[in-house]
Amino acid sequence: MIKLTGKGASLGMAEGAVCFYRKEKEVLDEQTNHVASEEEKKLADALEKVRSVLEGEREIAEKEIGKEEADVFMIHRMMLDDADFLSAMQERVAEGYSAAYAADSAAKALAEVLIATGDAYMKERASDLLEVGERLVYALIGKEKHFVATDATEVILCAEDLAPGETLHLDKSKISGFVLSRGSMQSHTAILARSMGIPALVGVGEVLFSLAEGERVLLDADRGELISCPSEGVCRQFRQKKEESEKEKSLWEKARGKELITKDGHRIEVYGNIGAAEEVSGVVANDGDGVGLFRSEFLYLGRLTAPSEEEQFAAYRTALEKGKGKRVVIRTLDIGADKKVPYFGLMEEENPALGLRGIRLCLQRPLLFRTQLRALLRASVFGKLAILLPMITSVDEVRRVKAMLFEESEALKEKGVPIAESFELGIMIETPAAALLSDALAKEVDFFSVGTNDLTQYTLALDRENDSLESFFNPHHEAVLRLIAMASESAHRYGNWIGICGELASDHALTARFLDMQIDELSVAPSMILPLKAHILSLCEEKTLTGCLPK
Repeated sequence: MIKLTGKGASLGMAEGAVCFYRKEKEVLDEQTNHVASEEEKKLADALEKVRSVLEGEREIAEKEIGKEEADVFMIHRMMLDDADFLSAMQERVAEGYSAAYAADSAAKALAEVLIATGDAYMKERASDLLEVGERLVYALIGKEKHFVATDATEVILCAEDLAPGETLHLDKSKISGFVLSRGSMQSHTAILARSMGIPALVGVGEVLFSLAEGERVLLDADRGELISCPSEGVCRQFRQKKEESEKEKSLWEKARGKELITKDGHRIEVYGNIGAAEEVSGVVANDGDGVGLFRSEFLYLGRLTAPSEEEQFAAYRTALEKGKGKRVVIRTLDIGADKKVPYFGLMEEENPALGLRGIRLCLQRPLLFRTQLRALLRASVFGKLAILLPMITSVDEVRRVKAMLFEESEALKEKGVPIAESFELGIMIETPAAALLSDALAKEVDFFSVGTNDLTQYTLALDRENDSLESFFNPHHEAVLRLIAMASESAHRYGNWIGICGELASDHALTARFLDMQIDELSVAPSMILPLKAHILSLCEEKTLTGCLPK
């Protein structure tokens, strides 16, 4: 028996025969002797053709798996029309390159910019951009995009990676699951797989290609395992566990639409964390009560220039509209530390985690920050907006932001631009300073959102980006939990609500403790919403748990 490990991007268990899918590598002409006007025409025709294909796939996806899940193809279409991408292709064509080479090299160059940010989410968007570039190349060389096809049944499809279009065209009657050597849980392919109910394992590595075509394997995406050469005993245990797992997932669905109220009458909501406006649909589809964290910095990453006010307004408006009246918490620009933007021209710092980041950067660059505030204020009329400020350590910082918000609000009103009569303003509790000052800060804002990753880092004086310190990084440390409890007490004393949007929100080992602290909201990855709701529901029905007992 051989066991390969990866990450379960779409949970579930399946068994079947290995079927490899390998993409052909296209060799493109790198000569600079092409007629620019002819190549421009070819590029324009190819862009129109790919737009049409993407629209067709969006319609198929909407019909087969739902409107929200079909948004991935709209995202690809937006990438196709991205100003930086179009400009990069046109520049190469003007230099004499073929349209196909221009599309390929421009996509790869911009993908490198996204990858260079070091952010996992932006790496996935780089994969999307490469897929868009590949579609253009196929259109330009007159070759049809090759989708996965197989005559075999009960197949475990194995590949380096799969694009959303390829995933959409999978024959679910033949393919039981798929395993990728690359990819991540945040990829659009993983999102589609979850929507289609196909178990998927990603990030297995090159060892995946040591398997033999046609050999029988067991895929346990719940545990992140692929087992080859299993014994009869292992197969029996696998099938028994699969049956038990399916029963557990049916319990998740029973939590859908249920109010979560503890024995002492405290209501807790489960929200979703997102990195793009289009992902709000995934929160709604998974029964999320709202969006607990929209990381607006992703609008700034992987670009050559900062997003304009109009670009930001469009993104925030989309998020609020897709929220369908549910609260959408949008965090203002949180650049610095592990998130780097070359065009900001920031100086190298010896310890960037303690440097110019979050609200500090915004206050030092008021023109940049005011652009974002105006976009948020303009979007506020399209839904239930809550603005979240990162890296707050003092009352003065909050008051300075409130003054800016007031000034921008008045300026917009004078121009006749509508803004919401009211919206919520909150701060991240991610430093010991914010937790210790939470009683004073609670008087200035409407809510707190605890970022447990940074709160742990700063409380334990430990760089969470330092791999050699991993064994010392303990989010369950009593000091961290006491700071959260302190912030919760302060929030409720002044009639505010408090949520947790860091990784601890999805840690079931701490859920009862958070209920005991009277935490009002937990925000997790969209795929984790229903499992967490089911867990909370069981705690609220369990009479022996402290977190659900009357005070």
